[in-house]
Amino acid sequence: MKPPAHNQPAGNTPLLSVRNLRIEFPTRRGTLVAIDDVSFDIARGEVLGMVGESGAGKSLTGAAIIGLLEPPGRIAAGEVLLDGEPIHTLPAERMRKIRGRRISMIFQDPLTSLNPLYTVGRQITETILTHRDIGEAAARKRAIELLAEVGIPAPDQRVDHYPHQFSGGMRQRVVIALALCAEPELIIADEPTTALDVSVQAQIIDLLKRLCRDHHTAVMLVTHDMGVIAEAADRVAVMYAGRLAEIGPVRAVVQQPQHPYTRGLMGSIPVLGADVHRLVQIDGAMPRLNAIPPGCAFNPRCTEAFARCRS
Repeated sequence: MKPPAHNQPAGNTPLLSVRNLRIEFPTRRGTLVAIDDVSFDIARGEVLGMVGESGAGKSLTGAAIIGLLEPPGRIAAGEVLLDGEPIHTLPAERMRKIRGRRISMIFQDPLTSLNPLYTVGRQITETILTHRDIGEAAARKRAIELLAEVGIPAPDQRVDHYPHQFSGGMRQRVVIALALCAEPELIIADEPTTALDVSVQAQIIDLLKRLCRDHHTAVMLVTHDMGVIAEAADRVAVMYAGRLAEIGPVRAVVQQPQHPYTRGLMGSIPVLGADVHRLVQIDGAMPRLNAIPPGCAFNPRCTEAFARCRS
């Protein structure tokens, strides 16, 4: 299953380049290939959406980029370049200096991302002091400014509150402020709107878009929601079973999807005012890593598959 050749942003030199990435998990029964030959670029100030079903490999790709692969997972082939510099082979100590400072991550569950024993202000301040050469008073002032920037009301008071004193949407905003505090060049947002209601989702999406515009920050937006992708991303990469099915500008992929899997994802989105009695359903389930079929991994579930798809 090979994506189209157009998988690079136009114009800008990419901030992040992932080339032929392969991630393996050795087991007693053989080696499982979780990510296979994945390549894409993200330019400065661009939002690249990564979409697909649960288990497609979206979050795993993000973890590999930021150096948080859990053993025995390993990058078996390919490379990850940040501003032209390979970072996938860096020692742990050097990678720790990049993580948080140049690349930040917004995790899926804000409650588990925050330490319940410390105020949000202390957590943001400590992160700022770790990555920037400023004093504690200046760090606290910056923490209050960040809370205000992400839309926390009365930030000078809320800075001394604990995570449990915030709603889900407000906690997600705190996590975004935490990701921004070292002024990173790239943010990996791992399903940042999944646990939020629709109105708060829209606010978080607007916030991410504004951050890209104002700070020229690149964002890799991981989600399973094509609606979020259509609203927030500049380009979209569709993943299936650890492979790229399709990649391109959002408008082109949404309006004229080329791969049957992408068409299935688009058909499962309800459209207001459309006279449709039944949404598209993709029969079957994602294959297990030890049972990925030859050829296009989607072929057992595809209604358009023919002999070449299976080889």
